[in-house]
Amino acid sequence: GIVLNLVPTEPASPSEADQEAARAFDGSFNRWFLDPLYGRGYPLDVVFDHVRAGHLPHAELPFVHEGDLRAIATRTDYLGVNYYSRAVLRSTTVPEDDNAPVTVRAADDRTDMGWEVAPGGLLAVLRRVHADYAPPRIYITENGAAYGTAPDASGRVRDLPRQRYLWTHFAAAHAAIEDGIPLAGYFLWSLLDNFEWGEGYSKRFGLVWVDYATQARVAKDSAHLCRHIIRENALTELEHDLARVQP
Repeated sequence: GIVLNLVPTEPASPSEADQEAARAFDGSFNRWFLDPLYGRGYPLDVVFDHVRAGHLPHAELPFVHEGDLRAIATRTDYLGVNYYSRAVLRSTTVPEDDNAPVTVRAADDRTDMGWEVAPGGLLAVLRRVHADYAPPRIYITENGAAYGTAPDASGRVRDLPRQRYLWTHFAAAHAAIEDGIPLAGYFLWSLLDNFEWGEGYSKRFGLVWVDYATQARVAKDSAHLCRHIIRENALTELEHDLARVQP
């Protein structure tokens, strides 16, 4: 199988300009990778975007050789989906006053990465992949949230924002399973606070808090929430499950 970072995309309004911005973003970030993997070749609308921008001399892709697309489309056993947030696209090609009023706005709830908390996007991307490409199995290979919550005076890490993030994304995954989507696994990013490739030690995604000076570790409340859900093999109500968290 293969793992892709997928970003479900919505136009900020029904305007042609915003829909075009969403199409171009989706084409470059999602379909450019998915389409050839599932036998469709590179999406022509994106190819022509690059021709118009002067990035390519013509639509015949010089880097694609005989047999490449056939090899790329070799059948896989699963698709891995890394999901963190969605994208809401507003066109910059027209003056704001000339564009349609915004009808889709990103939520104010954001992680320490500045990413919108959007569990609905996880369900949307799983539904889209299943409907358009039908991989035999899908795994959520990365999902999680960065919050810098540290141990309090009692030594407990009360990371309520991460607990809410995880619970709502678990609920989205459960909804996907109920829809008949072949979701076979879910891997959290991450078990431990760690070195992030783009952020170093400045962002903490872990279920376990790490003191980088001493390597001491403390299971966060989010770890205990995950333990509870795994033991019960069920989600009930958010506040009920949060109340069951016991360090």
